[in-house]
Amino acid sequence: MGSLLKYRRPFVVALQLGAAVAAHYMALWLRFDGDVPPDQAAMFMTILPWLVAIRGATFIPFRLYEGLWRYAGLWDLRNILGAVLTGSTTLFVLIHWGLGFAAYPPSVTLMDGVLLIILLGGMRMSRRLYRELRRLNRGKRILIYGAGNAGEMIVRDMRNNPFYEYEPIGFVDDDAAKVGQRIHGVKVLGTRGDLARIMAGKRPAAILIAISRASPSTIRGIVQALEGFKVPIQTVPSLRDLLDGRVTIGQIRTLSVEDLLHRVPVALETEAVRQIIEGKRVLITGAGGSIGGELCRQVAGLQPRLLVMVDRYENGLHSISREVAQRGAADRAHTVVADVTDESRMHEMWRTHRPEIVFHAAAHKHVPLMEVNPCEAVLNNVRGSRILIETAVAHGVERFMLVSTDKAVNPTSVMGVTKRIAEMLVQTVNSGAPGIFAAVRFGNVLASNGSVVPQFLEEINAGGPVKVTHPEMRRYFMLIPEAVGLVLQAVTLAKGGDIFVLEMGEQIKILDLARNLVRLSGFLPEEIPIIFNGPRPGEKLSEELVGDDEEVEPSSVESILRIRRFADLEVSFLLPQIHRLESLAAAGDKSAMVDLLRAIVPTYHPPGFNRG
Repeated sequence: MGSLLKYRRPFVVALQLGAAVAAHYMALWLRFDGDVPPDQAAMFMTILPWLVAIRGATFIPFRLYEGLWRYAGLWDLRNILGAVLTGSTTLFVLIHWGLGFAAYPPSVTLMDGVLLIILLGGMRMSRRLYRELRRLNRGKRILIYGAGNAGEMIVRDMRNNPFYEYEPIGFVDDDAAKVGQRIHGVKVLGTRGDLARIMAGKRPAAILIAISRASPSTIRGIVQALEGFKVPIQTVPSLRDLLDGRVTIGQIRTLSVEDLLHRVPVALETEAVRQIIEGKRVLITGAGGSIGGELCRQVAGLQPRLLVMVDRYENGLHSISREVAQRGAADRAHTVVADVTDESRMHEMWRTHRPEIVFHAAAHKHVPLMEVNPCEAVLNNVRGSRILIETAVAHGVERFMLVSTDKAVNPTSVMGVTKRIAEMLVQTVNSGAPGIFAAVRFGNVLASNGSVVPQFLEEINAGGPVKVTHPEMRRYFMLIPEAVGLVLQAVTLAKGGDIFVLEMGEQIKILDLARNLVRLSGFLPEEIPIIFNGPRPGEKLSEELVGDDEEVEPSSVESILRIRRFADLEVSFLLPQIHRLESLAAAGDKSAMVDLLRAIVPTYHPPGFNRG
């Protein structure tokens, strides 16, 4: 192999000069129908050394001796045309004026140029053809859904790189006008309605969704259309996610549930958040949980003076503290194993670390579990929030952000109503507090601890059945980084007493989510049964973002909304009621506690309550 590479350049030079000689003689032979007169043959022999010299010289500036023929393209064709045109013009002038061969047919020079272009181009294309024939039917047969920019880039990359395992066998596109067209030789076989015929005829090893700006609803529709075919589904990043705007084979990955739910991310004004966080002492409660842990990761990157991570469960706290340390923030991070319901412990922690900014993410969040343990929900979600807020006020905190939930809107669960009371505390305390107190409300966080996706995946891996509560159950979903980005962005928007929500788009049917997870896990619907086990205590069929007693208005950041109550809350009413509520919870008086919850939050409608 080394010796072949060593003599490659002389071989390429000799081959192309040989083609130049052959093209000229062939042109002369064609001009005289195969019977070249002796005088013309004699002139040819005189011209021959000049022909070789001129062609050899003109090939140099157009770099015909360089480049790898396996990658030949339009750039090479342009250079061939330039070299041949320059050489043919020079040769014509030499023959008819320099050498004085007026009898030498001018058409020979013209045909010579055309034939030489064909020969030089053919040499290069034959190398590409040989490469294509070698790889024919040897790769992973892949059907590409999307005959647009992303699909074109992918096929071009497959064609240009023979060492990849993929062999494109066709396109599918929802634009009927593209059907029958070809992109880099690959045919658009049909639309979504033709999938059954295409799959049966082509039998691809995988489907690649290559749509650069596909919405989640579009991807969900494609996945549903492919539900009956047991082939892996892959995708590429959207063009907006790529810095250089290009898609390559190296970016192909397996389609995930995040692709079915992801929206265009809210543009987080990192610099504005950094100006607030940098150099400050930041406290995060519930740091060992999904949201609290992601808050720790993102806040640690904003260069706080001190990051205090609080959780009463040591395992999660230990894990996030190690991760923050590995990111280079060990000297600025401090872990505290503590319970936010322990008032003396909170004051002690504040005196020790003096936090200036607080993110309160600690809470009981599992709806069915809190329905059977309502007193614990009140003690943790209400008492814990009250103690933390009052401690923050006493020590002069600058900013306090409560992490809330859409289940606090017109709540039907104990978990939801306790989070609504925590929101009310934030709204009432702001008027007399030295700092800014606000809350952030968002929907289900995908893949967070205890969320439905990990549960479904466990059931699928066990062979089913997948348990869905109700065929019409719907939920808003967002990704963990997106939820935390909303919390951080709200820090820059809060003026006091605000509640912020993200424009969540459409709600997703839990049944569709389960079916798509079955499909993305490599199973057909009939292989993993889905059963309905009924709504759990406290669950709604669908969630809301704005309550009956609230109004919504835009904020200065697109896709983030500000929620305001129609009427102001009275501190003199709320705090005594909350203290009584905590006493009932501590005494375990569930019945009286639920009645008081309804009195504090009139929009709370527990199971069995008639709204009237």
